Amino acid sequence: MFGECHAHFAMDGVNFAQAMARHANGPDEAHIRACFEAYRSRGIAFVRDGGDKYGVSQLAARIAPEYGIDYRTPIFAIHRKGGYGSIVGRAFENMREYADLVEEAAAQGADFIKIMTTGLMDFNEFGRITHFDLDAAEVREMVHIAHEQGFAVMSHTNGKRAVLAAIEAGVDSIEHGNYVDEDCIAALAESRTCYVPTATVARNLMNQGLYDEGVLARIWEASRTAIARAVEANCTVACGSDAGAVLVPHGQGTCDEYDCFAAAISDAALRDARLAEGEAFIRETFRRK
Repeated sequence: MFGECHAHFAMDGVNFAQAMARHANGPDEAHIRACFEAYRSRGIAFVRDGGDKYGVSQLAARIAPEYGIDYRTPIFAIHRKGGYGSIVGRAFENMREYADLVEEAAAQGADFIKIMTTGLMDFNEFGRITHFDLDAAEVREMVHIAHEQGFAVMSHTNGKRAVLAAIEAGVDSIEHGNYVDEDCIAALAESRTCYVPTATVARNLMNQGLYDEGVLARIWEASRTAIARAVEANCTVACGSDAGAVLVPHGQGTCDEYDCFAAAISDAALRDARLAEGEAFIRETFRRK
């Protein structure tokens, strides 16, 4: 089974608010162990987390060896104050503060740095991204600072303009990458950036009565098409489900994301080869040098 290249151990796949409350007075070790068991029971031996603000992934990193799982974490994500990202990390207002957060993550045992350059999809309005995009020059400096400290950069990024800016800045992976187009695919193909589409999020929300079904169907189709085009263009791709998000359970989410790739790429040998290559890239790159 492939690894999980985008998870959130702080979340439970059911209710975000309740999950966060669970960790308010310190990481819930029982929950963390249940997550690891969900992966181990499915033969998933690699997990890359997206970080959190409660110390959950930091504790998970200490527990992981007991389950035979190679677990990587940024400890917390880093976002610009006022922008999207407070649910999983720490905010900065200037580059000095950003650099300090990189150093803090390093001191706490981070394997890589995660940045938030945009908001997330609005599941009720196709094409809309919440919050604001970071300036391209700022993203370049953020990536430069992290790389100088020996860290790879995982970038939460949506929308064509922001994806192109992140690739140009040299991020090591694009997470989500919703609404990428042919220009983005071409840029990915020419770069060393890995595309982790987390397509299962919208797909699993379909037919649940939570959001506009027409919008969800369009988002899923756009993701399926993007995966197919990325593989055709020989981009580096990896399986990451955003496990912990609503209706994306730990362990099962990884299987669901693989199914999304299967829906996009009918050639099983090609699909598995590309996913294996992508996971190998993630494993090699997202560890502190």
